[in-house]
Amino acid sequence: MSQLITGNSIPLSEVYWSLVNKADKKFSKIRDLPFYERSRYENYFFKVFKVYTQLWKFQQENRQKLVEAGLKRWEIGEIASRIAQLYYGHYMRTSDAGYLAESYVFYEAILTREYFKDGLFQDLNIANKQLRFLARFLMVCLVLGRREMVHQLVEQFRRLIDECKRTFQENDFKEWKVVAQEIVRFLKSDTAFMNIRPLRYSLVLDPNLDASTPRASRSLRLTDAILSSYHYNEVKYSELTLDSFRMLQCLEWEPSGSLYQSAGPKMGPNAPTGASRVNSQNVTDPTLPPNPRKAVLYRPSITNFLALLATICEELPSNGVVLIYLSASGKIGQTSLSPLGGRSVTSVEENILRDFESHTIKQDGDPSVQTKPSGERPGQSLRQISEDAVEHGLSFGSHGLTGPSCIYPSDLVPFTRKPLFIIIDSDNSTAFKNICGAEKGEPAALLLSPSHTPPLISADFSRQPSGSLFTIFLTAPVQAFCLLIGISGSDIETDVFTKGERVLSSSMNEWASTLAASDTLHPVWSQILKDPFLRRLLLRFIFCRAVLALYTPVFNNKQNQPECFPSLPEFLLPAAPAIQAAVLQMANVFGGASKFTLPQDITML
Repeated sequence: MSQLITGNSIPLSEVYWSLVNKADKKFSKIRDLPFYERSRYENYFFKVFKVYTQLWKFQQENRQKLVEAGLKRWEIGEIASRIAQLYYGHYMRTSDAGYLAESYVFYEAILTREYFKDGLFQDLNIANKQLRFLARFLMVCLVLGRREMVHQLVEQFRRLIDECKRTFQENDFKEWKVVAQEIVRFLKSDTAFMNIRPLRYSLVLDPNLDASTPRASRSLRLTDAILSSYHYNEVKYSELTLDSFRMLQCLEWEPSGSLYQSAGPKMGPNAPTGASRVNSQNVTDPTLPPNPRKAVLYRPSITNFLALLATICEELPSNGVVLIYLSASGKIGQTSLSPLGGRSVTSVEENILRDFESHTIKQDGDPSVQTKPSGERPGQSLRQISEDAVEHGLSFGSHGLTGPSCIYPSDLVPFTRKPLFIIIDSDNSTAFKNICGAEKGEPAALLLSPSHTPPLISADFSRQPSGSLFTIFLTAPVQAFCLLIGISGSDIETDVFTKGERVLSSSMNEWASTLAASDTLHPVWSQILKDPFLRRLLLRFIFCRAVLALYTPVFNNKQNQPECFPSLPEFLLPAAPAIQAAVLQMANVFGGASKFTLPQDITML
């Protein structure tokens, strides 16, 4: 007979299952909240977390009695998995990396304690739970940068799929095989070479230029960012594309320890035993400011995108700026942005990802449902340039440049009442320069990719798609330079790469100081120079523009050069001697000077 709670006739097991049902209902509500429901989400999160805290403590304090009443070990693992999902979901909402570390702690405890081991090959339901757990843990490790654990989990994931296919019906695991192929493809693209140094902002590796005082009437800081990428056959894992993943990393602080110190609510003394061991490894820097808050959207409908942008702008502090990163095709018939871009989505894959991926919040509307555009021409409210450039925007769906998943330049104009820092990585990026001059109060900063990307000659990367070259320049500029001139991770010495890092860092330091002292720098740029993330993106853009402008195979080809609006001073144009000298220095470090067209007096330096 079930144990009774002292002084109460309710069986202890019934109390437990009542808590489970209550927690499940609250979890479902918070999981389905769209990103733009920010204030509602904040209230929900702590309520849901409180219920799961009670549930976790209750099962620990009454474990033996509950087991006697029929509690299974996998059911305990299910609770721990939900708590880990809550932590990760809150990280994706707030960018507070402390929650990411806490998610890792719970997933690691599930792994080491093997909660789903019993009955794994007797019960198809338990097998699927173990696979979902591994898929989610993989995502956390990927974002956290625990690459050794990622590779360990991938091997375990693939091995489990093979074993399950032999034990159960093979058709039951075809979709999981697609997920395994997806993560393998992601890791082949995001190689060790691309991660020689952290993509996050490091106070050790990145120059600290706060001493430079830009001549601006105000200084803005990056508080929020929207990141969205969609291309046909895109390299991605779940709903995190490779391009969005790199931008996500680029807009965060690199912790000084191996893991972040958690700043969020914890499970206290009843947390998994792995927690204290992981946290003890932390050597955090308490002076680091919070990460900018980021929302990663995969194939958003235009209504969802605009609702989120409106919410962010409404809540934006007076000294804040919003970064919008959009990477998508904008040409009819175009299926890939560049030689680096290979991208695909299958219906089978989407079904299984919807099943296992409750980390990310579902978007309103079905992006696959397309409607005919109205007779109104997108962009007519913007100042006129070439008609065909205004006609098309960016497609974030699988049905081309029509319907609710297409974002036009005119969609962003109403939000220029607040400071915007816009990055467009597309073959139709030039359409978005219409925004410059059509703003409604605050001039926007725009970084636009080339409409064509030069062919790469790196053998390793011609075989494996690896995302957009423009995005790589903004997030990992030395690696992008190497890929352009035909060097990849298999044929570069560490000391040579380090020397290239130092040369580029020194050049960017000089450019930043020159910008800060300039009397001709547009206020749009001077007001963001004190923000480390935006300043670094701008400096890397200057480097990217110079490299592509001087690269011999596309020399003087405007289609292969990125643009920025408003314009930067002439002393930072690719034709400026100081800029050309910096490109030559980099080329000499990596032995690629012959691949650039430079004036004779520069090459003699």
